Amino acid sequence: MDYKEGAYKVKDLSRADDGRLLMEWAESRMPVLLRLRERYSEEKPFKGYKITGCLHVTKETGVLVETFAACGAEVAWSGCNPLSTNDDVAAALAAAGIEIYAWYGQNVDDFYWSIDRTIDKPPHLTLDDGADLIFTIHKRFPHLADHIIGGSEETTTGVHRLRAMARDGKLLYPVYAVNDAETKWDFDNVYGTGQSTLDGILRATSVLLAGKNFVVVGYGHCGRGVAMRAKGMGANVIVTEVKATAALKAMLEGIRVMPMEEAAKVGDIFVTATGMKNVIRGHHFAKMKDGAIVCNTGHYDVELNLKELAEISTDTRIVRADNREYTLDNGNKIFVLADGRLVNLAAAEGHPSEVMDMSFANQFMAHLNLVRKHEAGEDLGRRVIDLPAELDQEIAGIKIETMGLSIDTLTDDQLAYATDYSAGT
Repeated sequence: MDYKEGAYKVKDLSRADDGRLLMEWAESRMPVLLRLRERYSEEKPFKGYKITGCLHVTKETGVLVETFAACGAEVAWSGCNPLSTNDDVAAALAAAGIEIYAWYGQNVDDFYWSIDRTIDKPPHLTLDDGADLIFTIHKRFPHLADHIIGGSEETTTGVHRLRAMARDGKLLYPVYAVNDAETKWDFDNVYGTGQSTLDGILRATSVLLAGKNFVVVGYGHCGRGVAMRAKGMGANVIVTEVKATAALKAMLEGIRVMPMEEAAKVGDIFVTATGMKNVIRGHHFAKMKDGAIVCNTGHYDVELNLKELAEISTDTRIVRADNREYTLDNGNKIFVLADGRLVNLAAAEGHPSEVMDMSFANQFMAHLNLVRKHEAGEDLGRRVIDLPAELDQEIAGIKIETMGLSIDTLTDDQLAYATDYSAGT
């Protein structure tokens, strides 16, 4: 382990060149974020501000971090999942002078030690994926909130929890819900999660998806993306849900809907995408076919109750990278991928750069808005804030332009008609 106090702790600093190549590849597919870097690197709007981030250390995250730095920010970073850090990228960032504490395979103590190091010097802005940084500040270092202008949150689970904190009056500073931007959840969550989750499953198993009964637990944006891609690979998709409208959407897409009690008996591959704990429990595992494959693509590793699985198992072993075999009391074997953590990041590389381009452009603009409103003396309160709708359209417009596409615009007459409530049939 390479460690320099107050600067970095990464697996192996000599891997920096490989990490730089990965980041250059990502940059070539992230034109929106690169355009923002070009636009603001001379102005340096983040000069004098420290941004502390707790987000998966992927090649795309490396591009975001260096964009903040190029625009004047002091940056400190840790990973938001013990199994999602790309050690090559972490080394490249450390070699480039970024303060970073992240390596693949952290234990719980390592994970929170790394977060603590990023806030040894108090930040002005926080950037989260899952809200672990925000929760750490609120629970253990609430005095730091007096120094913090605001923050942002990347994922569904984190936004839900922060909104609950705000409702209870417990949130200490404003946070932008980046996850709720249309250019995030309708692209990153759907197309990114769909493709990268299947990528993780295939890398960890190399199984044929065609003809398999593929159970998607939860039909939100992420579950919908997984179901779409599994269906496209020839799988027979089944959805389990607790929300009636979501179940109806799945059914009208031609997908079978049933309770987990029934799906457990027929599924070949199971993917959880709910953000809720214990959606697959011991008695579900006991009903599964011999050879069933089970994984999770939700943020936290709580969706699969692996403790109950272990209690009904006689043996466990690693059979290939990110693939653990459990032998049940009845002799059946269940294969759990990535130990129930994010399969698309632990067993693959996370979302494609092209969709993260828009998500991270939203992150950049959220923090730019926070700085500008702070400098203008505007008080945003202690609440969770949606990004402006016009920002969504600006980011989507840049993406369209960089793809060589063009779209129509409304005429002045059409714009007037859109708000003319006197117009009848």
